[in-house]
Amino acid sequence: MPELPEVETVRRALLLKLKGRTIKEITILYNNVFENQDIQKVKEKIKNQTINDILRRGKWLEFVLDDYYLLSHLRMEGKYVYRKLDDIVEKHQHVLFNIDDEFSLRYRDVRKFGKMHLVKKDELSKSPLSKLGLEPWDNNLDLVYLKEKYKKKTLPIKTVLLDQEIIVGIGNIYADEILFLSKINPHKKAKELNDKEMQSIIDNTKKVLDKAIEEGGTTIRSYTSEEGITGNNQNNLYVHQREGEKCQICKNVIVREKIGGRSTYYCPKCQK
Repeated sequence: MPELPEVETVRRALLLKLKGRTIKEITILYNNVFENQDIQKVKEKIKNQTINDILRRGKWLEFVLDDYYLLSHLRMEGKYVYRKLDDIVEKHQHVLFNIDDEFSLRYRDVRKFGKMHLVKKDELSKSPLSKLGLEPWDNNLDLVYLKEKYKKKTLPIKTVLLDQEIIVGIGNIYADEILFLSKINPHKKAKELNDKEMQSIIDNTKKVLDKAIEEGGTTIRSYTSEEGITGNNQNNLYVHQREGEKCQICKNVIVREKIGGRSTYYCPKCQK
């Protein structure tokens, strides 16, 4: 569930508490978090590495260590929590970081979908980040770029908006909101969009995500960006999860349909 605004909120919160801190030791209780990696080597390499910065690329967190990047994708419900070193290990806490022998940073993931990768700094081009598209605020995200990416896409634009190899960070919630503000029907094939519609997607992607970051992300169901902290952007949603409610613009009823296996909310009148 966490999309770009939620991951950015997590990044900022973690950075305040972790920048300049050292990982004295790591305990891995669920090996599959570190997909296709030698767990013992991960433990050895990460020991005594300092967290110099925390960056974000799309929905990935990048812990900038001395010699490595620790990449972390939260997927559906992954989150980081703080505990005392001697606190009991709670259910669903899969990776424990001993920070400066002072406290424990713990990765919690009920559904076990989240992934981590420890990557040498000079091998970032071989990491999962290498396949990602442009950030929403990248100057290269323009009409020329989008026309090239969309020209052969026969899938619905709702599905294509979720493609992280084109624009990163957009998930189900924000795709619905972007299409509503752009007045584009989610069923429309990406290759059939005109220049005005594609420019609207570029503009509204920035607008929607900027607002969501400002509000600390969107809190829906069980996801919060940080323990005990909830975002407020759910109060700004026009269509997502508002099935059966009246559209705030035209008063028509918002509908929900499955597109590409994902629940999609839109206004049939505003988004003809």
